[in-house]
Amino acid sequence: MYIATMTTHHLHKLIWMSRPLMQAAEACVEAGLEDTALTVRMRAVLEILRQHGDQTVPDIAARLEIKRQYVQLMVNETLSGGFVAQRVNPRHKRSPLITLTEQGSALIERIILQELALMQEIGGSFRAEDIATALDVVQAVTSKLKDLSGGTK
Repeated sequence: MYIATMTTHHLHKLIWMSRPLMQAAEACVEAGLEDTALTVRMRAVLEILRQHGDQTVPDIAARLEIKRQYVQLMVNETLSGGFVAQRVNPRHKRSPLITLTEQGSALIERIILQELALMQEIGGSFRAEDIATALDVVQAVTSKLKDLSGGTK
């Protein structure tokens, strides 16, 4: 009979806690979008563009680690809302660059500031070193699981 070590048990619990963590985070993000015309998935597109500048749909999909077809739907929503625009991509005629509009840029800046204030409130009871260690562990576990599954998504 296999008896898990405490480390193994805690690692297993950490991995399985990622789902409730993401659900709770998504609920908070969604609540923060109530007075906007954005959905959580539209917000994700705006955040990628804010962080990385103009991107193609395949670029956004790679950064979000989700399928290009799904990202195309997300981009279409942000286009119709006036939060992003398309511009000619000199490197690829059939894959336009998606760029933030002034409206989209101002909105994502406001949202990020709200979220950072929330993170400051939540993180006030944690030591910076503990948060850094947790981040390192989650990144390492994610990388190893991706390697084991043979994928990047």
